[in-house]
Amino acid sequence: MKYKRIKPKKIYEEVAETILAMIKEGQLKPGDKLVSVEQLAENFQVGRSAIREALSALQAMGLVEMRQGEGTFVRQFDASLLSLPIRSAVLMNKQDIQHLLEVRKILEAGAVIAAAERRTEVDLRKMEKVLQSMKDPNGEQDELGENADLAFHLAIAEASHNPLLIHLMRNVSEMTVETMRETRRIWMHADHTAADQLYDEHQQLFNAIKKKDGNLAQQYLLHHLHHVEQVLKDYLKQ
Repeated sequence: MKYKRIKPKKIYEEVAETILAMIKEGQLKPGDKLVSVEQLAENFQVGRSAIREALSALQAMGLVEMRQGEGTFVRQFDASLLSLPIRSAVLMNKQDIQHLLEVRKILEAGAVIAAAERRTEVDLRKMEKVLQSMKDPNGEQDELGENADLAFHLAIAEASHNPLLIHLMRNVSEMTVETMRETRRIWMHADHTAADQLYDEHQQLFNAIKKKDGNLAQQYLLHHLHHVEQVLKDYLKQ
């Protein structure tokens, strides 16, 4: 008889499920502000990275909202969402991830051509600023690197100046944030030169957009996403 291997829950899943239970039980109500990441880490006796991952998972489920400079707030929610397990919310299902990457390719391959054609100097300055924050994604800068990676892809969509495309990209980005975070960690731990490689790939993409070369920008983008896909495939084989 073949038994299925049982994987232990990750720390962030335990944290997220505890906060989820507090929401279900009414201890946390819509509009309530959660205590700081530091305080939550102390309360749960875990690292701050586990708290950030837990909050990202809950945000992906639409249960909390992280407002820049203000904190994390409990959102008004659909009770049917509460039956979703944390793992499904962060799209760690193999087929979900493959579908998500396919959607990203389709959307971003078109967005990057439009961005190369329509980008303004303001758009370029925004991309350059994001690239600057990607230069040091290691150590304490892990979260900054992850956020910058996502922000760069969103900046490309915004440079298309197509409101519907921007809206679609933002929706997809909410689902990809955990996948991108996991991909970056796997990549960084497996290859110490990965951070430089990621930066170089985004710099090449930026240069092509700056030159208004849509075809070249699309080639660089697809190469980058293919690289991301390969790292994820290797991870999913484990």
